[in-house]
Amino acid sequence: MEKNVVLSARDIEVKFRVRNRVLKAIRSVSLDLYDGETLAIVGESGSGKSVFTKTFTGMLDSNGSVSKGEIYFEGRNLLEIKNDKEWEQIRGKKIATIFQDPMTSLNPVRTIGYQIIEVIMKHQGKSREEAKRLAIELMDRVGIPDAANRFDEYPFQYSGGMRQRIVIAIALACRPKILVCDEPTTALDVTIQAQIIKLIKDLQEEYKFTTVYITHDLGVVANVADKVAVMYAGQIVEYGTVDDIFYRPKHPYTWALLSSLPQLGVKGKDLYAIVGTPPSLYDDVVGDAFAPRNPYAMQIDFEEEPPFFQVSSTHRAKTWLLDPRAPKVEPPIEIRGLHERLITMVSEGGNYNG
Repeated sequence: MEKNVVLSARDIEVKFRVRNRVLKAIRSVSLDLYDGETLAIVGESGSGKSVFTKTFTGMLDSNGSVSKGEIYFEGRNLLEIKNDKEWEQIRGKKIATIFQDPMTSLNPVRTIGYQIIEVIMKHQGKSREEAKRLAIELMDRVGIPDAANRFDEYPFQYSGGMRQRIVIAIALACRPKILVCDEPTTALDVTIQAQIIKLIKDLQEEYKFTTVYITHDLGVVANVADKVAVMYAGQIVEYGTVDDIFYRPKHPYTWALLSSLPQLGVKGKDLYAIVGTPPSLYDDVVGDAFAPRNPYAMQIDFEEEPPFFQVSSTHRAKTWLLDPRAPKVEPPIEIRGLHERLITMVSEGGNYNG
């Protein structure tokens, strides 16, 4: 049964003005988020993952703007919101974000308890007494031991993993419909990473929110995602279910990302690396942005931007290799059956770190 669309982004373009030049960070991206699902957005640093999701909450840096497109949420185009007061009805309350470094998300001179009850009082209109009760419940729910006694402690008194649990508690204090997790485990050691990922997964099942993971870690993707969007140079180049992406990838960039996993390393041999660098987005991109780094590139890749080709009802990819006239090219043998292998590694006591 098809789930309801909770957020629909159409033809989004984001530009930044940097030293009298214009950088086009997002180039005509469209995407739907579905009720209760987990979407992972993957790609190299600088591909546009975080910038794209910041448009959902109006959190672009001051030199950036959405120059084209629409984002519909609860029947309203979010890009028509013009002031912070209106954004406060969306940001945190209905679309919440967990950032990479919990220490930068917490106020070092305010107690942990104060920071949670502040959110509950502001967005739920609860009394201070009721907010404190709910805050302690939340702290307990996200795994803070002896929550009532740790309520009045400060962030520096918590470990990195405990701070990230508090950030999650704050994000969930308003029961948002969408939770954006922007590299939520990067700053943590691998054992804590696995605990945080499991916590978010368990909370999603309990509270039924939609989750968006922004990550470069394909180990995380294999274990949590329902759908995957692969981004490169400001565009989504492949989109599908987690099985589509791991078992039936179609874009050469997706092949390269999967081939780069350290889990595929062979002792005594160099790890696979994608040659070259992404294109400068200060200049207009001609053809397929990945063409200069693509060993399977054809002449047309350097001349014309490929359209999205529909592989199945759930899967599409932006590559000329799917054109009926293109030569048949199979993905590298090393990445076949990769999803199953990653799941097995975790179940046998490995970690999520891809």
